[in-house]
Amino acid sequence: MIAAMPDISRRTALRLGFGAAAGLAGAAVVSSLGAPVPFAAPAPTMSTGSFISTARRGTKVNWAIARPPGQGGPLRPVIALHGKDGNAASVMAGGVENGLAQAVAAGLPPFAVVSVDGGNGYFHQRASGDDSGAMVLDELLPLLAEQGLDTSRVAFLGWSMGGYGALLLGGRLGAGRTAAITAVSPALWLSSGASAPGAFDGPEDFAANNVFGMPGLAGIPIRIDIGYDDPFYDATQDFIAQLPSPPAGGASPGGHDGAFWSSQLSAELDWMAPLLTA
Repeated sequence: MIAAMPDISRRTALRLGFGAAAGLAGAAVVSSLGAPVPFAAPAPTMSTGSFISTARRGTKVNWAIARPPGQGGPLRPVIALHGKDGNAASVMAGGVENGLAQAVAAGLPPFAVVSVDGGNGYFHQRASGDDSGAMVLDELLPLLAEQGLDTSRVAFLGWSMGGYGALLLGGRLGAGRTAAITAVSPALWLSSGASAPGAFDGPEDFAANNVFGMPGLAGIPIRIDIGYDDPFYDATQDFIAQLPSPPAGGASPGGHDGAFWSSQLSAELDWMAPLLTA
């Protein structure tokens, strides 16, 4: 999902946990003998599980919750939505888990990161009966409350298909419960005919699940990050232009790939944490 970049800043490398050499060198301490002693930040506390989703027609859905080291209280969650062909495990394996630990170690207020298997249905009800959006809002969020998280306010973070999903689900949950939305390289199209095969069931489905002009997004802080070479760049700029106020984030060099997504994660967590925990 999120691959390490060949050339990233030291702070980003530490925050994302990229590479033992970078982490140890950046966090080394000196012993009384003058020799460097490696120090590694404590790993997050990970819990995983699964449930049978009625919204997804009896599909077994895996989930994962990452909490900062030593944090067992009722944390508020960032719901991290994967891209096409991803899953709960790929989100956690791709850097978000270590990014969480480093963010809190850097002084940000503590929060949790949650991932879940969303399938490839673009997080809305499909003609097949599969509805991964309802799975997130109606099944996952109550489960998270049972797991001790504070779901009175949540944030959404997503990449590509998940970036579109973050906007859609955050808007449907509304400003009363959605503290922030970060959409990274969101899969957006200006018409049903331009959309990728399988993203929508047809023009009516596209219209019913269009995030352009979505009233529920009003009042929610939004961040959008996208690379100049991303195929969704033009549609994303049109989406940004129709928002009532400019979102945080912006365009920068990069494409639709893990290298770009990794390069943005540190700043995205910095931005979301205080909004989520206020």
